[in-house]
Order: sequence, then structure tokens, then C-alpha cells
Amino acid sequence: MSPILAGVLQLLALIAALALAYRPLGDYMARVYSSPKHLRVEKWIYKAIGANPTAEMRWPAYLRGVLAFSAVSVLFLYVLQRVQGSLPGSLGFSSIDPDQAFNTAASFVSNTNWQSYYGEQAMGHVVQTGGLAVQNFVSAAVGIAVAVALVRGFARSRTGELGNFWADLVRGTVRILVPISVIGAIVLVAAGAIQNFAGIHEVGQFMGGSQQWNGGAVASQEAIKELGTNGGGYFNANSAHPFENPNGFTNLFQIFLILLIPFALTRTFGRMVGSLKQGYAILATMVTIWIGFTALMMWTEFHHGGPAFDVAGGAMEGKETRFGVGGSSIFAVATTLTSTGAVNSFHSSFTGFGGGITMLGMQLGEIAPGGTGSGLYGMLIMAIIAVFIAGLMVGRTPEYLGKKIGTREIKLAACYILITPALVLCFAAAAMALPTPVNSMTNSGAHGFSEILYAYTSAANNNGSAFAGLNADTQWFNTTLGLAMLLGRFLPMVFVLALAGSLAEQKPVPATAGTLRTNKPLFTGLLVGTILIITGLTYFPALALGPLAEGLAS
Repeated sequence: MSPILAGVLQLLALIAALALAYRPLGDYMARVYSSPKHLRVEKWIYKAIGANPTAEMRWPAYLRGVLAFSAVSVLFLYVLQRVQGSLPGSLGFSSIDPDQAFNTAASFVSNTNWQSYYGEQAMGHVVQTGGLAVQNFVSAAVGIAVAVALVRGFARSRTGELGNFWADLVRGTVRILVPISVIGAIVLVAAGAIQNFAGIHEVGQFMGGSQQWNGGAVASQEAIKELGTNGGGYFNANSAHPFENPNGFTNLFQIFLILLIPFALTRTFGRMVGSLKQGYAILATMVTIWIGFTALMMWTEFHHGGPAFDVAGGAMEGKETRFGVGGSSIFAVATTLTSTGAVNSFHSSFTGFGGGITMLGMQLGEIAPGGTGSGLYGMLIMAIIAVFIAGLMVGRTPEYLGKKIGTREIKLAACYILITPALVLCFAAAAMALPTPVNSMTNSGAHGFSEILYAYTSAANNNGSAFAGLNADTQWFNTTLGLAMLLGRFLPMVFVLALAGSLAEQKPVPATAGTLRTNKPLFTGLLVGTILIITGLTYFPALALGPLAEGLAS
């Protein structure tokens, strides 16, 4: 079988699996966030944290819950790393330096999972399982909660109440993320991923000799890192490591986990607003961009010119032979169009255009299908912008799902769109202008600039992947990337929740003959065009200096 055909068949199998899971999971999540009942274990959690799950919250109170919980999480994870050397199960590893501890705490709480350390050489079992893995669950649950709050803003009227953050957080963790992760971990263990608490031991090498290695609760962390679109690997090689991702089946299964919840949330959205067709329109937009990016990535990685590439069947540098170009391309697009950041190959070794595709996927705002929750609310913000543009074209007050898009709503949407590019471009410009950050670049020229641009794009968009040539374990990068992660995660949430509150206060507007039908293919096309144009206008100059220049020169 040719490598190209194998890649296409993998993509078709993935689409089929996602299609089978879409309806039951989407409907189930809608029931989870709409049910008035609380499970017994959930009641225990509410009692332990002193929360009243039945109290409705307006957007400022909901936001305070998000920020307070996340601030405590950052502090807890920071302290846990700083005292690691005194903890049992530390495997002899010392405590983490302050700047790296801050970077890692910001990274995992913001659902970024950027890692400036070697996991197997820095983090013991307690920090990995009691710190990092826990944040993989709750940071993903926070993202879904904010998305659900925005959906309620569209669904409700004449009230500013958006639900209860603590109930949404606990339900997302207990009823959605934990059960699916348990199943996912069992599948990964059965397929060859490791799951233990082994200490450091000698491992024989294929060519003779040995090296020291440690085990860990890898399969369980691998399941939630993909399902929650987190991305942080137990080992430095991440999902390219055979302990985390042993074979072609586990590779495809992990991609399935990455895309599962973000795609299914569009059905949850349709069910909660009372129109499944609205959910299908958002789904069609996500799928169009995802398949388009996957096709472009496979084309550039399979057909890059040169005799070495022809012999290898494509651009195999930096890719695992057990996955091939097809499996690596599908994985790279899935992980950068979501806020996952897990890698099964070195994105820095992709062709110039291939590296640019991974970067552009993040710069779209990771909305196709995006992170758990963040993808849905990011896409809904873009839908509001698209409706506003359409309203300008015909001279009509824009409406979306029966809600008028007025001055307040469009200002909040514009602030959401502008904050991440501002963080990326300002931090990247500062890094290029100062001598110390530039010294961390392994490569010069266009590729060196791409390393810097990729790093801040990944951090501000809460992705977590990186170009391998950048030494990011410095005080400058640990600090500035940590700030970019926190600001890129929580500032947009401020605007999302404020928008949700504004929408919930409105009374519904009946549809008329002049109302834009947002459940039709025409709107899907308008939305795709709006996303690409806004991103292109924002990032094209920077992309032209980096991956585009590199691709044209090769």
C-alpha cells in the first residue's frame, strides 16, 4: 500500500469514528449541563468546597469563580513543584527552579501544557499525577464551562444568569472527562502504553549498552492530555515516545480523543439553543477548515521535491516510521487546530510550508474544532463577527440566534479577537529586538524567526507545541511565555462571559424575511471566509518573514 493511500484511509477511518460518536456524546453533554439533578459524589465535592450548586450566577460572579479557581490552581501547582525534592515518589529529582515552576504552573492551569523541561528527568510521580494530571482535567472542564455559559447566553432571555460555575466545573470533570479518560486509558494500556509507578531503572539499548529510564502513570495521563486538548507529555518526546504512543492504532486513537469533545460540543450547542441546524452550521465550518488544512499538510509533506524525499516517500525528517507522513500530518493538524500541543513528530522538521500550516492553525484561534470549550466559544465569536459583516453589507441590524448584535456585543467580540494577536506579535517583536532571547535560537534567518513566532503563537493561543530549535528554558522565555499563556487564556474569557451576560439580558427578536439564515451553507461559507480573512490580515506580514519565506526559498 502506498504511503499516500495509507494516509487517506487513516483520515477516512478517523472521520467515521468521529461521526459515530458525534450524536450520542453531544446529546449526553447537553443533558449533563441542563439537568437539575446532582450526583452523590458531586454533592460531596460541593460540600467540601463550600459551594451552592443551585445558585445562579451573573457573568461577573461566574468570572470571579473562573479566576479564583484558576489562581488557586496556579499557586498550588507552583508550590508543589517548589517542594518536590521533599516529597515521596520524587524519584530523586530536585525542586523546580522558580521561573520554570511559574512557567509550568501557568502552562497547565491555562490548558497550554507548554514544557520547557524534560518530563522524565525533572518531574516525579507526585507532581506528574497529583499536579499536572489533575490540571489536565480541571483546566479542560473550565473551558467547557465557559463555552456552556456563552451558549446559555444565547438560549436565555430577559435574565443575566448564566448558570453556576462550580456546578459546571464539577459536572464536566465527573460526568464527562473522567469516564471517557478511564476508557481511553484502558484502550491505550491494552495497545501497549505503559501504566505503572516504577522508579528509575536500567533499560537495554538496541545497539548494546543501557540507559536509565523511569516509568509512570503514562496511559492515564495520555488519555486526558488528548481528551482535554492539553498536550503535555510524560516524556520529553511526547506522543512520539513509544511508551506514550506505541503504534499506528494508538496514534489514530489519540487523534480521535483530541477531536472528540470539540466536535461533539457543536451538537451540544444546537441542542441547548433549540436548533440542531445551528449546530450543524458551526460543525460544517469546523470540518471544512480541518479537512482543508489536513489535505494541504499531506500534500506539502508527501510532495516536497528532492531525491531524498522521493526515496523516503515524503518529508520523513523528524517523523516516526511507525506513523509515517500520513499519520504525522493528520496528528500535526489536529493538535494545532485544537489547543492540544501534543506532537508525534518534530514540527520544526516539517517543510517550510508544513511548519507554516501548523502555525496558521494556531493563529486562526484554534477554532476548527479548537480546544475543549474554547474552540466552541471562539467559533461563536467569529460567527457574531460574520453576522455583523453581513449586516453591514445589506444595511440591516445584525442578529444571531434571535439576539441583536449591537455596539456592546461587537466591541466585546472585537476585544476577544484582538487580544491574542497583540500578545503574540508584541512578545515576538520584543524577543527579536533583545539580544538575550535571540541567543536562544539554534537557527538563524527565516527559520530562526519562525521558532520565536511559533513559541509565542503557541503560548498565547494555549497550544503548547514548539519548534524544537528554541531553547526556551531561560528566565526570559519562562516568564514571558508564562504571562502570554495566562493572559491569552483568561483575558478572552472576560470578554466571552461579558458577552454571554449581555446576550442573556436581551429579549428574543423574531426572525423576518430580512434575517440572515445562519443555518444554511451560505453562512458557513461566509464564516469560513471571515475567519481566513481576519487571520490573514493579522498575521500575514509575520508569516511572510518566517515560514512563507522559508518555504519559497526551499
